[in-house]
Amino acid sequence: MTVALPKPEAERRVVVDGISWGLYQQMLAEIGDGHTRLTYDQGRLEIMSPGTLHERIKTILGRLVEAYADELDIPLEGFGSTTFDREDLQKGLEPDECYYVANAQRMAGREEFDFAVDPPPDLAIEIDISPPQVGRQPIYAALGVAEIWRYDGRRVTPLHRTPSGTYVEAAQSLAFPHLSMEELNRIVGVGLERGQSEAVRELRQYVRKQIRRG
Repeated sequence: MTVALPKPEAERRVVVDGISWGLYQQMLAEIGDGHTRLTYDQGRLEIMSPGTLHERIKTILGRLVEAYADELDIPLEGFGSTTFDREDLQKGLEPDECYYVANAQRMAGREEFDFAVDPPPDLAIEIDISPPQVGRQPIYAALGVAEIWRYDGRRVTPLHRTPSGTYVEAAQSLAFPHLSMEELNRIVGVGLERGQSEAVRELRQYVRKQIRRG
């Protein structure tokens, strides 16, 4: 007899309205530990606790980005789930992962982030297996993040910020224009089925065979 097991919960989300900026900052100090994600937009707060599947996928993608940059000697600075917030906009969030690519050398060695002098990340990674209840793309757009990789439970899709402040789906990455997204999605599947180290090996082999050859 076959027993169907329930699908593991990818994310747990709670939304609270009427939260002041000061209370949001207090909550960041108390529970913003890099695991729980707080998304704040003009008084509306979502508290998201990622499950195992969510964290596995974001780790796979992070390792693949870093391996790709390493293979091609692309400068890269990862800022993980750093909190990016602006009181003047009344908006803030933590990415699942984020990276500086074009601005990597500028951000190397930085210990604190300051929007007054520092650029936003070039690339943010978002794992949205269940849809967020407080929209994160408008916050990223307001903060000036040029590109998001969004994983919706099936595949990774690059989203590019437009001059009007919205995001549109794209076939290729801005940060890594020579990376095949089709191949990346295949390798993410390898990571889920056969493990993260196997996915990294596949990515490195792909780079050496396909990209360096060109």
